[in-house]
Amino acid sequence: MSEEIMPAVEVEDEAMDAKERQSYELAFHILPTIAEEEVLEVFEAIKAMVVKKGGEVTGEEAPERFDLAYEVEKHLEGKNRKFKTAYFGWVRLEAVPESAVAIAKDMDWNNSVMRHLLIKLTRVEEENPFRFHDAIRDQKMVTTVEDGEVVLDSEEAAVVAEKDEEVDEVALDKALEEKEV
Repeated sequence: MSEEIMPAVEVEDEAMDAKERQSYELAFHILPTIAEEEVLEVFEAIKAMVVKKGGEVTGEEAPERFDLAYEVEKHLEGKNRKFKTAYFGWVRLEAVPESAVAIAKDMDWNNSVMRHLLIKLTRVEEENPFRFHDAIRDQKMVTTVEDGEVVLDSEEAAVVAEKDEEVDEVALDKALEEKEV
């Protein structure tokens, strides 16, 4: 699957002050060919570029290596290469729209980055940052439940077990008969 160069950020014609800072998130995949000890250097260089282009870093998640959902093709050194893994990280930033466009263009030319995405955040997204690496770790602790299956947490299971022992069938029949009347 080949990639087309698409504009990463479109500056909308809104009736707002062009100097008003907005919140953005820059997510990126660093090439798996980068040595693990150099990934943090690339990450620091990305943050330095954001500041140099007029942005202010407000949050971050350092890149970690993980398997991609599908193979990604990247043109490198005159060849199309396919990758199944990458280092994923992100930076939250505040910047004026013109700086955001400059940041996206700079990322287009970063040879250490496989792909990137710069999005403008909503107020809800600003207030509730999503931590990708934490979510992946949490997902590994989740079990799959089949349709119709009921799973109780340990406290609920203990209460149900306790109630099961105390059931008096005569009292239950009497209660059901009273409800029918």
